Amino acid sequence: MSVLRLGFVHIRVTDLEEARNHYTNTMGMKVVHEEPGKLHLKCWDEWDHHSLVLEEGGVGLVKLGYKCKSEDDLVEYEKAAQQFGVRTGRVSKGENLTVGDGVAITLPSDQRIELFTDIEYGGTETGALNPDPWPRDQRGIAARWIDHALIPAEDPATVERFFTEVLGFHAAERAITNPSNPELLGSWLSCGESPHDFAVVKGPNAKLHHFAFFLEDWNAILRAGDIMSMDDVSIDYGPTRHGITRGTTIYFFDPSGNRNEVFAGLGYRTGPDFPTISWTEDQIARGIFYIQRELNDTFMSVFT
Repeated sequence: MSVLRLGFVHIRVTDLEEARNHYTNTMGMKVVHEEPGKLHLKCWDEWDHHSLVLEEGGVGLVKLGYKCKSEDDLVEYEKAAQQFGVRTGRVSKGENLTVGDGVAITLPSDQRIELFTDIEYGGTETGALNPDPWPRDQRGIAARWIDHALIPAEDPATVERFFTEVLGFHAAERAITNPSNPELLGSWLSCGESPHDFAVVKGPNAKLHHFAFFLEDWNAILRAGDIMSMDDVSIDYGPTRHGITRGTTIYFFDPSGNRNEVFAGLGYRTGPDFPTISWTEDQIARGIFYIQRELNDTFMSVFT
């Protein structure tokens, strides 16, 4: 069985036109389909039809979609999820625009994820034949792809166990109380070689902490910060470096209050044989914001 990657993020926004401006002009995404009350968008270096769905009417997470390798995987994941004790259901082709049949799962922390194998390809803006390294008509930050998402959970250990035992993810890094009493405070989980494709931290169920856009390097992070200032984007924290994952980052909010991140630098390659790195509670501020070594008021209190 194989989960390939985060396929799409579906969120609610309070004002669709404000959200359109943020995700297209500031983040540099392209609208690939629109209908009353809903937009589908993608980044310039993504192959699938879309990676972000914006739905007008509120704020916060609707669901996360994860792309899997085969139909057989979906059957096995569904059985394993049912044995774990979470709610599952079937998603028919077309319920998600351009996406094939899938399996819906309600996580132990009450967020919804959907597993699928088929989605229409839209192609990147540079194409597959003698491509240029980047498009000349880049917009705004020009995010390359949506990279990962982080959710809160009242019991992050059970969510970690679900992702490792049911979906085959590997915990690359963990935040614990202390080695002698290792209560789990957070887990950064990978389904491939990236430091994390999904993460969970202690917090309220059924919420979203953030989803992240991948940029090329530290220079791109600094440029993104400049554009956010030009566009009067609300910054949560950064630019800075993570200790956990070693990535460079800025956290910020879309006009509705959904937290975004721009993230650069893979930090290291991981895999099933990668020893899990642990951070203790007394060092968690350095783990999250390595340079400043302190957490701001909003980072662990604002969820949507």
